Amino acid sequence: MPKNRSEHRRRPDAADEQGSALVLTIFYAFLSLVLIFLVVAATSLYLERKRLFTLADGAALVGAESYDLNDVELTSHGFRPQLMPKKVATAVGDYVIASQGDGFTDLRIEEATTNDSASATVSLSAYWKPPLVSLLVPEGIRIDVTATARSVFS
Repeated sequence: MPKNRSEHRRRPDAADEQGSALVLTIFYAFLSLVLIFLVVAATSLYLERKRLFTLADGAALVGAESYDLNDVELTSHGFRPQLMPKKVATAVGDYVIASQGDGFTDLRIEEATTNDSASATVSLSAYWKPPLVSLLVPEGIRIDVTATARSVFS
């Protein structure tokens, strides 16, 4: 007869747990791949948005500089260029066409104008496609950016 009850309990056999480490390894490998896909997609989206914003920023600067010397007026704050919406739109369009080599998908000029005759506002949009398509990442989305620039004489 056993001296205590603990001897009656059956010790787990190593054969009973065979394969459980393999299941955990497969699960963690799958989870790691999903996380890697998400990080790659998020990084790609971030970089594409930064590239699009850089293009919009340059286009806004070109739009803010789209005046002739005849368009400069003397105000109480000094000399200020008076921007014309048509000139801003033309300059921005030319700049974006010249920069089209950046490889954006479905690039659009949503807005290129001046609201106060002193600054140029440019809104661009492009379609982003992730490098790896999965169930957790959309096939693509449209990203929009807006930049404003102002010309000032000092």
